[in-house]
Amino acid sequence: MLTRLSLANFKSWKRIEEMDCAPITGLFGANSSGKSSILQLLLMLKQTVESPDRAQALIFGDERTPASLGTFGDIAHGHDTSSSLTWDLQWQMPKKLTIRDPADPTRTLFTGDRLRFEAELRSDSGRLSVEQMCYSFAGHEFQMQRKKGSPSKYELVVRKGDFTFTRTRGRPWELPPPVKCYGFPDQTKAYYQNAEFLSDLQLAFERLFGQLYYLGPLRDYPRRQYTWAGAEPADMGQRGERVVDALLAARQRGSVISRGRGTRRMLLEAYVAHWLKKLGLIHSFAVQSIAEGSNLYRVTVRKSPSSADVLLTDVGFGVSQVLPILVLCYYVPEGSTVLLEQPEIHLHPSVQAGLADVFIDAVDKRKVQIIFESHSEHLLQRLQRRVAEGRATEHGISEDLVRPYFCKMLDGQTRLVPLELDLLGNITNWPEGFFGDRFAETAAMAEAAASRQARSG
Repeated sequence: MLTRLSLANFKSWKRIEEMDCAPITGLFGANSSGKSSILQLLLMLKQTVESPDRAQALIFGDERTPASLGTFGDIAHGHDTSSSLTWDLQWQMPKKLTIRDPADPTRTLFTGDRLRFEAELRSDSGRLSVEQMCYSFAGHEFQMQRKKGSPSKYELVVRKGDFTFTRTRGRPWELPPPVKCYGFPDQTKAYYQNAEFLSDLQLAFERLFGQLYYLGPLRDYPRRQYTWAGAEPADMGQRGERVVDALLAARQRGSVISRGRGTRRMLLEAYVAHWLKKLGLIHSFAVQSIAEGSNLYRVTVRKSPSSADVLLTDVGFGVSQVLPILVLCYYVPEGSTVLLEQPEIHLHPSVQAGLADVFIDAVDKRKVQIIFESHSEHLLQRLQRRVAEGRATEHGISEDLVRPYFCKMLDGQTRLVPLELDLLGNITNWPEGFFGDRFAETAAMAEAAASRQARSG
């Protein structure tokens, strides 16, 4: 789970802005205030990890990837390609990592469950390269940095801690550049006798982004029928286009979710149907084969107990838009991080509020982390209410598990304002202009009404 993130010189983020992350982290703010940039940075790193190209420091993406960011000039703040892009990630691993001494396997060198990674990248003659990268683990900082005066040669140093890397005899050569923006080159293990453990840190970075899933704001239109050939998708797709595949794959492998203590366990599609009903969208939901032995399926819903089954295409658009959100939150592996962009689109205000309960439930039952960016006041208010209720209700949550932020533009730069929640769910530092000015609108409406009455009288 991500615990802290900071970045600088990325799009509208010019200076270092630190963001502490909780199991539920929400980003709010006006259009073009920089909210999406945080998700885009994480997506860019994910597609870099998944790319087979080991020489490219970052994969900016194209129309086939979750993030399509153009060139370094497009993402650099103010399009200043002479500036360096920096970021810092901290996360908690699902279990402790223990690294033993290669010379004495009974001796533990380092152990811990928290990792930090930071990097600085620059553009050299139009090509992006790593200036330095550093992993912090168990009180030590292991850094790979460019050698002064040698743009293509690097050195390995211990920036903090009492550990010392031991050179292999007869291997005086310089290290080549890092692999991508986060990996140690294969020569590291050959040139140093005791550097093999660095690959464990690199692997932890890859696992973090291997369990990061994204759903975009523009979701697929429902279809009258779906084709499923037995594949098990990793996620819903950027537009939720694989949601039925995921439901059928979960049915095939018998994935179940417990509704709570002492209650029966339910298949994923039954649990999704439970939430669709609880959100007030439909009465029942089912994925059915069109004919026995066919790979064609249809999604049917019943709007009320007495109504007939109809296809998903024949009910309100909101059902198909919220369906990928529900499935993704309960389909991904436990401990995953889910990125949601404007989950409230096309949803009624009451359903927007209900999404907060879905997030709380998924965090509780699946131990996932949800990071979302939104314009929904209703979603935030429900989170505030659940914080005020605490653990006294089914969906109550403690204030330390929710971390909302307000993004605002100031002099062409994004500023990140942590919204401080007290025990009663109140935001004690409500920003000016946050969700508009309701008091001013009410006062203006009263003044307009009085003026109209005066004219008509």
